[in-house]
Amino acid sequence: MTLHRRASSAQRLAASLVVVLALLAAGDAPAALAIALNSADGTISLIDTETYAVTGKANVCKEPHHLMPTPDDKSVIVACAAANQLVFFDPHTGQEQKRIRDISDPYQLGYSPNRKWFVATSLRLDRVDIYDPQDFRLIARLPAPKTPSHMAFDDASQFVFVTLQDSNEVMAISLPTQKIAWVMPVAATPAGIVMAPDNRHLLVACMGEGVVEVIDWRYRQSVRKVATAPAAHNLQPKGDGRHFYVSNRSVDGSISLLDTQTMAVVGKYEVPGGPDDIMVRGDGKELWATARFARKVQVIDLATGTLKRSIPVGSSPHGVFFLNHAGLR
Repeated sequence: MTLHRRASSAQRLAASLVVVLALLAAGDAPAALAIALNSADGTISLIDTETYAVTGKANVCKEPHHLMPTPDDKSVIVACAAANQLVFFDPHTGQEQKRIRDISDPYQLGYSPNRKWFVATSLRLDRVDIYDPQDFRLIARLPAPKTPSHMAFDDASQFVFVTLQDSNEVMAISLPTQKIAWVMPVAATPAGIVMAPDNRHLLVACMGEGVVEVIDWRYRQSVRKVATAPAAHNLQPKGDGRHFYVSNRSVDGSISLLDTQTMAVVGKYEVPGGPDDIMVRGDGKELWATARFARKVQVIDLATGTLKRSIPVGSSPHGVFFLNHAGLR
């Protein structure tokens, strides 16, 4: 009888562990820390994603503009443009891990899908740098007039595509050869760029015209301009392999939901204060957006479509990240 009870207890414990591991694998683990990047202050704000309370702030460097996770999610990298550094933080605690110096004017960052290349745009210096991601050794430096901003990769890691904000163009760089493959015109002031789930179309958010321009990159052809709202700036996947959120970075502000199968806007959320970068919770219930002009992180309840919380942070918040996020394609 005792042996039977012990066996039953062990079985229940094993079953519980299986459930916990399954939940973790499914992305339903409790969210903990969000890191918001304050570009003008040179700081990061640490936010408890359950209570929405700011729990701390840390100095980073001068002019940090974008942040991204490493492929293994063990670090969050902050790009320090004016300080010529990459600063790595623990995404669980917000503690600084290390600094990589002599990274010239890093504005936007990206790892190629095959993890063979690390790319940084130098918006202020009009160039794109390609590094070895193992030791951050500079491999190539390419001119990119004018004002290289955001980037996207094709699935095969053959190309990186870069928006050129002040010349109204998109540039394609061959990663195997480290040479410029082509440059093509797009709508005014292109900023955010992503690869659609079909790996055929590039989606380019163009602030000057309030559109997302759809490009068939293999043929270098613009196939459609989808109107969103004034100052269409950046794109973030919903996580369902089909939809993208588009931040419209005006003072009144909004976020549009783009269906990449129909290339139509199918939803819109009012987000005041200049919504910029976006992160979606893994359970799909919330959208977090930095409000560049309001010194806040705005949290949208996606079930009701309403503003749920406004979290005060630092000046000119330019990015937000947490580990419990939706899929990035």
